[in-house]
Amino acid sequence: MPSTKIQFENRDGQSLAGRIGLPEGELRAVALFAHCFTCSKDSLAASRVSRGLMERGIGVLRFDFTGLGESEGEFDATSFASNMRDLEDASGWLGDSYQAPSLLIGHSLGGAAVLGIASSIESVKAVSTIGAPADPAHVQHLFESKIDEIERDGSAEVSLGGRPFRIGKVFIDDLAAQDPEQLIAQLGVPLMIFHSPIDTIVGIENAAQIYQWARHPKSFVSLDQADHLLSDRRDADFVAGMLSAWGDRVLNV
Repeated sequence: MPSTKIQFENRDGQSLAGRIGLPEGELRAVALFAHCFTCSKDSLAASRVSRGLMERGIGVLRFDFTGLGESEGEFDATSFASNMRDLEDASGWLGDSYQAPSLLIGHSLGGAAVLGIASSIESVKAVSTIGAPADPAHVQHLFESKIDEIERDGSAEVSLGGRPFRIGKVFIDDLAAQDPEQLIAQLGVPLMIFHSPIDTIVGIENAAQIYQWARHPKSFVSLDQADHLLSDRRDADFVAGMLSAWGDRVLNV
């Protein structure tokens, strides 16, 4: 099922690249997908879960955050807060162009971002996370050895997944300023948490913490033998199937 390339401007005037996928039949709902840290809209999890939802009648917009993939901007000038602003702007574009999103889905750090922004997007009726950290600052362990250099010089080049990225001090400072417990407690919509008990990137204890902080209605779904990136297509399809069935109840579609 094909998706269409799109572009929209964020509030800073930067062009962000995305893909919108719509079902061939009835459009039951529209979801907005936030990809993992330093990933892109074309990551396995983003593309495969989106395709699975499209096949089940749910349209999906996935896009590259500022400074990543095909989007404009410098990655070392971005922050967790700028990711959330990008999600707000993507939601606005969806509402103007198609239909405002009723479901937010976030993978890894993207999961933390959708938890943080959900209450500010009026159309959102439900949120789901996949392998998400309870605290966005969790990602600092990926470049812990460079923290002093970042603090001293304002930025540093780090290797993540075998690729070089420049991390700026603004990113570190912004992570420290977040209050995830309060944001999750104030979510105000149904939450479904997906996590693998053998996730070696973001441990299963993060799912437990998110579940503890969140208020009902909330659900946890174990991904059994899945890895963090959902490299096995069957895991992504399972997530899409569960989200579709859950959507029948919480999205009223």
